[in-house]
Amino acid sequence: KQCNDCSDFHSDIKQLLVHTVQGTPCHHNPFMKMNARMRVFLILSWLISQTIAQGIEVPTKKAERPKMSPKIQMPKVTDQVYFDIEVDNQKSGRIIIGLFGDTAPLTVENFKRLCACDHGKGKLSGINLCYKNTVIHRIIPNFMVQGGDVTHNSGIGGESIYGGKFHDETFEVPHNKRYLISMANAGPNTNGSQFFINTVKVSWLDGKNVAFGVVTGGTEVIDELEALGTNSGTPRGKVVIVDSGILKE
Repeated sequence: KQCNDCSDFHSDIKQLLVHTVQGTPCHHNPFMKMNARMRVFLILSWLISQTIAQGIEVPTKKAERPKMSPKIQMPKVTDQVYFDIEVDNQKSGRIIIGLFGDTAPLTVENFKRLCACDHGKGKLSGINLCYKNTVIHRIIPNFMVQGGDVTHNSGIGGESIYGGKFHDETFEVPHNKRYLISMANAGPNTNGSQFFINTVKVSWLDGKNVAFGVVTGGTEVIDELEALGTNSGTPRGKVVIVDSGILKE
């Protein structure tokens, strides 16, 4: 039954609600003569009707398109070098590396000269600075492949063509993809000749290691080498760069 003037009804229900909650008598209110169960039912019915009448709704937010990370374009490849790899005296394959000479010219020049083996002896070690016949001394699965110790061939040494170590030239290239090549170091501004190729994204190395190139050919060789890795980093087999050089255009 529709109620055109329900002010008295609402007033009685409100009084009923107050006195029911407080437990105080209200004998002049006709609804107090009802039994407790009926009063509760009547109060709940009234509260529901008020909620619907007032149009209460859950706040909503307009759906937004998911924000995508901007695609970072790799720098221009200015030069290409190669490593020919053997594992336990068996040919494994060739790795071709594209270098970002415009982005990291000092780092790239150092790497090129070590690949070409044409710089001569190091100022500190007196040893011919050359990647040829050096070992890949450290391989960790789901991380990286590391080599380039031209002075000790064990991972404890290395030397740049600039004499000893040189500074971190740039951190412009992020470690946001596989098969980047970066300088290995012992802390800030300690770049020598050691390098590593990451086999997974290693963004935590951004701002710590200088990335200066990317593998452009022979990624399957990198994958085969990664399979020889251990948690300690010691490869299961002797991995050697038997030849290296600069590819001519």
